[in-house]
Amino acid sequence: MREENRTAVLVRATDPILRNGVHMALRARPELRLVEEDDATPEAVALVVADRFDTRAEQLLKTLRCRGFTHVVLIAGDLEESEILAAVEAGVCAVARRADTTPDVLVRLVKAAAVGEGALPPDLLGRLLNRVSRLQRHVLEPRGLHLAGITNRETEVLRLVASGLSTKEIADQLCYSQRTVKSILHDVTNRFQLRNRSHAVAYALREGLI
Repeated sequence: MREENRTAVLVRATDPILRNGVHMALRARPELRLVEEDDATPEAVALVVADRFDTRAEQLLKTLRCRGFTHVVLIAGDLEESEILAAVEAGVCAVARRADTTPDVLVRLVKAAAVGEGALPPDLLGRLLNRVSRLQRHVLEPRGLHLAGITNRETEVLRLVASGLSTKEIADQLCYSQRTVKSILHDVTNRFQLRNRSHAVAYALREGLI
């Protein structure tokens, strides 16, 4: 594969053993090009690996965000709903548990992050959606309250993003062009000053918009 077609990846970890393990798993993958700290640019995908989402992992994410990285993947051990939301708000666009992560999964997440797609663990995503659904049914609707700030079309697109669909799959399902889907997501992220698709989904979930 030509050098310019390989995705640049900067691996950061909370300890050297984790970093070396990921390097070994990805070194032979022709789709990726591992880069070191001094050679990494913000266009690279930053892959952060941690035993758990603790203060060290948060500091790594903060440092990457300050350096302008916008394509960030987090691989961690135990992850709770609140931790995933915090990670996404810190700039992460794809999250996976270490126990669920194989080299193929790592490549898939890196490639998705490189093009602005997002990914969250399905079980936690389902619980987040159920929690928001209960909030709408039992708290807002009985009081006659209506959510504002987002159109029905934007809600449809965000729901499908939250379900893990790609831009093409969303366009096919809603009978939109891919350009329209991208435009809708661009409008939402700009309006609410969000960083990426996953941040938009996390924001919409937190605010009860979807």
